[in-house]
Amino acid sequence: MTEEEILAEFRAADALLEGHFVLSSGLHSPRYLQCARLLMDPMRASRLASALVASLPRDIRSSVEIVVSPAMGGLIAGHEMGRALGVEAIFLERPTGTFELRRGFRLKPGQKVLLMEDVVTTGLSSGEAIKAVEQAGGEVIAAAAIVDRSNGVAQFDVPFFPLISLSIPAYEADKLPPELAALPTEKPGSRAAA
Repeated sequence: MTEEEILAEFRAADALLEGHFVLSSGLHSPRYLQCARLLMDPMRASRLASALVASLPRDIRSSVEIVVSPAMGGLIAGHEMGRALGVEAIFLERPTGTFELRRGFRLKPGQKVLLMEDVVTTGLSSGEAIKAVEQAGGEVIAAAAIVDRSNGVAQFDVPFFPLISLSIPAYEADKLPPELAALPTEKPGSRAAA
């Protein structure tokens, strides 16, 4: 899939929003990628996951034994990646503020994990999820996302493979440009800003 084809999927789903958004990271942005809308169409979700799997290096594709994603945003993306790779997909939750496996999910010692996100903004949640996987005995061999909107900020100790990288500005609350500060804020994400 080309970048334009991927953006066309966002537009078709009304998933590329404009306004003043407070992201889960606490940063503010004039654009928001609503991946829940993007992935609500199972055929679209399947196309995007298949395109992402096709872009992974062969050695990564053949090594992944399970996909792990953080809830809430990564659930559908992780499930579709598991389907496209032909492996199981499980998810992490934050019942007390820290990622952990629940619902009887467990990893075998040394099990090769692909960590899957929908959108990466700062990489902090992905980093926390990687630590949780390692604490549960898994070995994260790569991270992936539908969208990397970190503008190069997100760095991991494993290879990172986004389907698309978009340069979308994000600002600290005290450094907003006047045109953004003038707009009412929305918090469309799955969790409140920390």
